[in-house]
Amino acid sequence: MDDLLIQHGRVVSVLTGETFAADVTVSGDTISGVLPPGTARPAREHLDAAGLLVVPGYVDAHMHVESSFLTPATFAALAVPHGTTTVLADPHEIVNVAGADGLRWLARAGARTPMTMLLGVPSCVPSLPGFETAGADLDAAAVAELLDEPGVVALGEVMDYRAVVSGERRIREVLRVARDRGVIIDGHCPGISGADLSAYLAAGIDSDHTKNLPDVALEKARLGMHLQIQEKSISPELIRGLLDLPLRPPFSLVTDDVAADALLTLGHLDHVARRAVRAGLPPLEALRAITVVPASRLRLHDRGSVTPGRRADLVLLEDLASFQPAVVIAGGTIVARDGAPTWEPTDDDATPFRDSVRLTPPSAGAFAWRPGLPDGPKQVLAIRVNPVDTSTAAETVTIDVRDGIARLPADAASLAVLHRHGRTGDRAMAPVVGMTLGEGAAATTYAHDSHNLVVLGTSRDSMAAASRAVIDAGGGVAVARHGKVVALLPLPVAGLMSDAPADRVVAQAAAVREALHEWGYRHANVFMSLATLTLPVSPALKLTDRGLVDVERRDWAVQPEGEATRAGEPGTAPSVGPTVPRAGKPRRGEDAQVPGKRGGRG
Repeated sequence: MDDLLIQHGRVVSVLTGETFAADVTVSGDTISGVLPPGTARPAREHLDAAGLLVVPGYVDAHMHVESSFLTPATFAALAVPHGTTTVLADPHEIVNVAGADGLRWLARAGARTPMTMLLGVPSCVPSLPGFETAGADLDAAAVAELLDEPGVVALGEVMDYRAVVSGERRIREVLRVARDRGVIIDGHCPGISGADLSAYLAAGIDSDHTKNLPDVALEKARLGMHLQIQEKSISPELIRGLLDLPLRPPFSLVTDDVAADALLTLGHLDHVARRAVRAGLPPLEALRAITVVPASRLRLHDRGSVTPGRRADLVLLEDLASFQPAVVIAGGTIVARDGAPTWEPTDDDATPFRDSVRLTPPSAGAFAWRPGLPDGPKQVLAIRVNPVDTSTAAETVTIDVRDGIARLPADAASLAVLHRHGRTGDRAMAPVVGMTLGEGAAATTYAHDSHNLVVLGTSRDSMAAASRAVIDAGGGVAVARHGKVVALLPLPVAGLMSDAPADRVVAQAAAVREALHEWGYRHANVFMSLATLTLPVSPALKLTDRGLVDVERRDWAVQPEGEATRAGEPGTAPSVGPTVPRAGKPRRGEDAQVPGKRGGRG
C-alpha cells in the first residue's frame, strides 16, 4: 500500500510543458505513480488537491544560509513553506570565521531539517589572500579534505577570478583537487568576457551568479556557462535576450542572499520566480528554472520533476504565476501548509562559535582618522556607494587635516574596518560618499567575506556606541543615533547568525533595516550593501582591515597625491590606505548598472 495519495490535482510537467489531470502516489520518500484520475489504489493518507497544481519542489542551486541571519533549522522553517526543498549552500561566511569546524557544524545542522541541504567547500578563504585577515585560511589540502565530508557536492564560488585568469598557484591547486574529485565547480566572475572568460571556463568553472550586462550574460551562456540569475540580475532586457536565442540555454533562478525579514515577507525562490515572470519570463520557464534545470545542474537526477521513481519533493499551487505553495511535501512527508511549517525547528547543539568577536570595544577617539598627512587640505580617495547594488566607484574628495586628524566633507561618512579574529590589531579607515546621512552610525560583523567589524558613521560617539553594542552581543548589526543604540540584531553564532526564534530575528532585522533607512542609508538591500564595503573581490574600491583595495588591479591603490601606505604593523592604522585609480569609464559588467534592481553581493 502506498503511503500518500494526492487526488484531484493537475500535474505540471516541466519536461514537456503540459498540464494534465492525474493522481500522484507516494511510497516512502519516492513518487510511485502518476496515474489517470481515479485509477490509483487507496493509500494510508489521502490529500485532496482539487483546484491545485502539482509541481516539483523548488531547488536553489546557489545560496548562503548565513545571509538569512538564521541557523539552518530556523532558515529551513522559513524557506520550506515557500516551496524550497533542496539547496546548495556555500558556507564561506562561517568558514571564514570558524574554518572547517564551521562547515561541519552547518552540515550537521542542515541534515536535521526536512530540507535537503547540500554544501560546497569554500574555494576562497580568505577571498583575497594578503589583502585581508580572516579567521581561517584554507589551502588546497584543506579543501581536498573537506570535499570528502558527507553532503559536500561542490567547490564553492570561485570569487578571486583575477587569480584564476592569471594562473596563480594557490587557486590553481584548489581547482585541481576539485577537478580530481569530479565535483561541481561554481563561479563568481562579474563582467568578465573575451579571453579572460575563456581562461576562467578553461579552468573548469562553469557557472556564474553575479550581475552582468545582458550581452555579457549571453556571451557566458553561449560558451556553456550555466547562468544562475539572482533577483538583482533580472531585467526585461536579459529575459528578452534569453528568449530570443535560437535555442534556450539552461539557466537557473537562485537567491544567493536573503535576510530573515525579506524571507518572511517576500519569499524565497518563489519570490525570485515572480520577479522573473514580471520581467517577461513565461511562468513555465520560471518553474523549470527553479526545478528541473537546477536539479540537473546539481546532478540530482532523483528530483526536479513529477516523475515515478523520483524523490517525492512536491509543491501544490493554486496557480502557476504566483508560485505560492498551499502544501509542501519533502521526501514524501507534508512539511508545510498555507505558509507555515508542520514541524518544530530545533538546534541540538548549544550555540556554537559564541565567542568569536575578539575585540575590546573601541572608544570614540578610536574613530578619529589620522591619515598620516601634513595639516591642510588634502585630496584622498573615497568609496562611492549607490542605492541599487553592491558595486562601488572611486571618487576623489578633499579632507581638511588638523592636528593630524582628518575632517571629512559634509557629504562623506567615515568607514572603519577592525580585525576581530584575535590574531592582529589591524584596522583601516576611508571616506564613503553616495548617501545623505544624518548624525549616526552602523556597525556589523556580518561583513563579506572575512567578517571583521565594519563601522560606518558620521559621529564618533555613535560609531563607538554601535561598535560596543555589536561586540557585547557577540556579533551582529547595530544602528546608533546621537550616541545611543536605536536598533540591534544580535548574531552570536560566529557573529553571523542568531539562535533566537525566527519571529524575533525577523523583528530585529526589520528594525535595523528601518533604522538604516531613517538614518539615510537607503538601499534595495541595506544589509548586503554594508556587508560588501569590505569585499575585495567585488568591484571596484573596497576597504579591508589592511587598507583600500583596487579590485580591478588586484592591488593596493594609489592616492591622488601620491603613494599611500597600506596597513602597517599590528595595531597601527594605515595612512589614507591603499587606494584605487581615479574613477573613470565604467567597464562592462557589474560596474555598468541596470537601475531598479535589488542589491546582492556580486
